[in-house]
Amino acid sequence: MNPLDRPIWASLTTDHAGLAEGGELALRYRPEVNVFASPADDRPEALAAFAALVPPEGPAYLAQSAPIETPQGLVAVQRAVAVQMLFEGQAGDPVEDADIVPLGEADGPEMFALATLTEPGPFRSETWRMGQFFGIRREGRLAAMAGERFRFPGHAELSGVCTHPDFRGQGFGRRLSTHVTRAIAARGERPFLHAWKDNSSAIALYERLGYRWRCDINVAVFIRA
Repeated sequence: MNPLDRPIWASLTTDHAGLAEGGELALRYRPEVNVFASPADDRPEALAAFAALVPPEGPAYLAQSAPIETPQGLVAVQRAVAVQMLFEGQAGDPVEDADIVPLGEADGPEMFALATLTEPGPFRSETWRMGQFFGIRREGRLAAMAGERFRFPGHAELSGVCTHPDFRGQGFGRRLSTHVTRAIAARGERPFLHAWKDNSSAIALYERLGYRWRCDINVAVFIRA
């Protein structure tokens, strides 16, 4: 199996093993880090282990290229299709940009507030632990950010790209996406990303940055029945 086909599992069993809870049949991120979880495969015993990891307060997000079954004891409250895109351009070396600053633990509350407002994807109070994030500040506020989410050997995902409504239209998302892409490539890793299949404007932006469609990714959001 190509790890890109099951990126949550690939991450939780490698680079993000220290952020994982569960066992050999199913894993999830610690709830303060993110809401993603994954069975090892589609065997009944793995799906049962996945269902057992869904917290009573829910939800759990699963994303994979294969069709997603609903495990016994769970209800899918949302299903959607995303596109997975791989970087195929020429990243070049990271370019010094005085506006772009690294973000980390001290910036966690601001990052969480910005993500809650703009909804770039599931984001929790310690999502910053998943990879390096960068931001642009204006007027003493975090105006925009982007960073890394799923990671496994040879690959890292560009994610969390968002801009505060007060600062949109200034190209911050493009600049930050380019910066993160170059930072990943500079480590010798292949950047990839996910976008909702119906988000044509985001897909067009990423195509201009050198990303190309690899496959569709099925997404399901589960809660306990």
